[in-house]
Amino acid sequence: MRLYVFAIAALCASPALGMVSGFYDSANKIAAIFASGVVADALGQAPVGSVSEIGTSKDGAAQWMIRTQDCDLIVDVTAKLLPEGMVGTPDYLVEIAKGCD
Repeated sequence: MRLYVFAIAALCASPALGMVSGFYDSANKIAAIFASGVVADALGQAPVGSVSEIGTSKDGAAQWMIRTQDCDLIVDVTAKLLPEGMVGTPDYLVEIAKGCD
């Protein structure tokens, strides 16, 4: 019985339980993209037609394309490091990788 209690306690304290599902992680990245004033300015405040993840940059950042009628903007989205020993949802840093043509 003590073994079961220990096993359950160990699983509950596991860092893996602090991870976020892929859906919510993508939603957080998209929210960071739309919250970025740099992105809004690069798009000229135009209505967005689509947002899609297109791959990974050479340095490992997730690359996303934001399309408007006149622009295909590519941004790099990287997670900010969490403090030592902390788990959970990271904040994201958004940088322009390729501006509008």
